[in-house]
Amino acid sequence: MNTRFAIGPRETATLNTSGIREHFLIESLFVAGEVSLTYTHYDRMIVGGAQPNDSSLALPCPESLKANFFLERRELGALNVGGAGTITVDGQAYELGNQDCLYVGMGAKEVTFASADAANPAKYYLLSAPAHHAHPTTRRTQAEATPVEMGATETANRRTIYKYIYAEGIQSCQLVMGLTQLQEGSVWNTMPSHTHDRRMEAYLYFNLPQGQRVLHLLGEPTETRPLWVNNEQAILSPPWSIHTGCGTSAYAFIWGMAGENREYTDMDAVPLEALR
Repeated sequence: MNTRFAIGPRETATLNTSGIREHFLIESLFVAGEVSLTYTHYDRMIVGGAQPNDSSLALPCPESLKANFFLERRELGALNVGGAGTITVDGQAYELGNQDCLYVGMGAKEVTFASADAANPAKYYLLSAPAHHAHPTTRRTQAEATPVEMGATETANRRTIYKYIYAEGIQSCQLVMGLTQLQEGSVWNTMPSHTHDRRMEAYLYFNLPQGQRVLHLLGEPTETRPLWVNNEQAILSPPWSIHTGCGTSAYAFIWGMAGENREYTDMDAVPLEALR
């Protein structure tokens, strides 16, 4: 498991391109036959990916967690961005199609990931936060998620937001998780931009066509920094930072948060004219 330490806005403002990428970009999440994990000191979120092929993969318990099993004091959200598959939690199997989500509560001891077809493997995007209460393991398909239409064609940000783990949806201790799909012809996400100093956020960009990119913006509103992001790469966004982006084509992204609350609407809007 890799580790990313938290840094503040003053340090971030001094970084060059390679430094920005080193601190905030996770370039390789889905590796065939592996579970990849990154521990970030922003609200102690773990960001990961699991891509089982011919055989199932077990959720490991890295030594650095100092736990008997991964979810001894944690909760987990898994959202499938690949082919059909199954997540088995303490012997109970949950089938997940593309863009279906599974929440696994604190205390689950054995979690394994499998694909229905090795030629079209499942790709489970994983987010895990510390937990203090055992909520039940719950599956929610994309069809069961709560869709919200936002944006407009004339501002190139028409999008559908699907909410899975949040205050009015799947219950958790502090994990919040959902998915946004940009409509054809729309490229801006999370615009107007915002911060929320009470919780960090992680983005996974996916469904980005071959050769296309997303230009993700982070940093303080008056001291922004750009990051070019490829398909199936993730961004770590500190609580003090904006998180917005513009793609060279339509795409989708998964947003996930941990921190003080689970209110989807908890954000501090930044006027467009204030951005620098």
